[in-house]
Amino acid sequence: MSNTDLLKELKIERHQRDDHRSGGAGPWPWIVGGVVLVLLMAGAGGWWWFSHRSIPVHVAQAVAAASDPSAGAVLQATGYVTARRQATVSAQITGTLTAVLIEEGDHVKDGQILAKLDDSQYKAALDTAVAQAKAAHALVNQFQAQLTQNLRDADRDEALAKQGLVSKQAAEQARTLANSTRAQLISQQRNATAADAQVVEAQVNFGYCLIRAPFNGVITTKDAQVGEVVSPFSAGGGFTRTGIGTIVDMDSLEVDVDVNEAYIGRVTPSMPAEAVLDAYPDWRIPAHVIAIVPAADRGKATVKVRVAMEKKDARIVPDMGVRVSFLEAKPAVAVQTLKGVLVPAKAIVQRDGSDSVFVVTNGKAHQQPVQPAAQAFGDMRLLPASVNAGDSVVIAPPADLHDGSDVSVQTQ
Repeated sequence: MSNTDLLKELKIERHQRDDHRSGGAGPWPWIVGGVVLVLLMAGAGGWWWFSHRSIPVHVAQAVAAASDPSAGAVLQATGYVTARRQATVSAQITGTLTAVLIEEGDHVKDGQILAKLDDSQYKAALDTAVAQAKAAHALVNQFQAQLTQNLRDADRDEALAKQGLVSKQAAEQARTLANSTRAQLISQQRNATAADAQVVEAQVNFGYCLIRAPFNGVITTKDAQVGEVVSPFSAGGGFTRTGIGTIVDMDSLEVDVDVNEAYIGRVTPSMPAEAVLDAYPDWRIPAHVIAIVPAADRGKATVKVRVAMEKKDARIVPDMGVRVSFLEAKPAVAVQTLKGVLVPAKAIVQRDGSDSVFVVTNGKAHQQPVQPAAQAFGDMRLLPASVNAGDSVVIAPPADLHDGSDVSVQTQ
């Protein structure tokens, strides 16, 4: 009911005033009761809205604390797994795909056939080149036989000319014919050599119809299908593929991290380190610095550092996020094991005389009493129990946040 409606209800008609003057009670008790009821309903609605409103909060994920992250670390940096050896495999000739023999995740060997092109045109060209080469070699044999006969005739005519049985001119003509045949033989031999080279070229082009792996690796992308045209050259129309797929040498994986240039002096080549993948926070991988790239990023004020992982594993794939700790010395085999999770210190508040954190689940905040460990890890605190790795905890919970409150997670 609006304020205007309430004012209309409070209006006293003339006959009501007359009834009042005449001593009747009139409708006043009902009017006052209605107003009080409206005010009570408005107050109850406001109390319900206040108690059920969604409180905006910021959250952070609890991180598993497998070991002391600060033990012996002089610097920490983040980066990504990269492959030093990877290639987008393409055809060396233009052709139509008749077979694609790879899928993502396949392990391939050096020289293994990955795809096939339509080879009918190149097979015909090879057959033609082979036939032409055979014809050229047949002519070589013909000229070789002719030269042999002409040489014999020349020798015979020269002997007869000395005896006066044939003219000296006839003997000279026979010798000239032999020399001419020898020149033709040499020319035809060169033609045969050129024909053999054309056969080799046709064989190479025919071999290009089989697309092979350049090295051992794993297929990470499949970029073409049977029936598509592939070419080593980019086509303007956009209907020609320039690659069959991408192959990555998993043995060449390493980590590239960006180190703030203000702290790059703490990093040295061959320096021991530990790498922790974001996907596997409990797995600490021994590592060491390969090199400090001698170039700085002006925009980010960082220097790239290459880090080698000393253990290879199928779980490590390119472009994974990594946190690298640069160590003063190589860690011992036994590492201090910590149980529990790490949460921001601001997530721990005093409620009802004890430490508590608020864990957000399905849009509601649930108060969880905790007992933080005495040891601090920078701006993080260790919770041995009560909170699981991956839980979203509220950072700096507001005073009006209580167990069961509706919350809306705000981005930083």
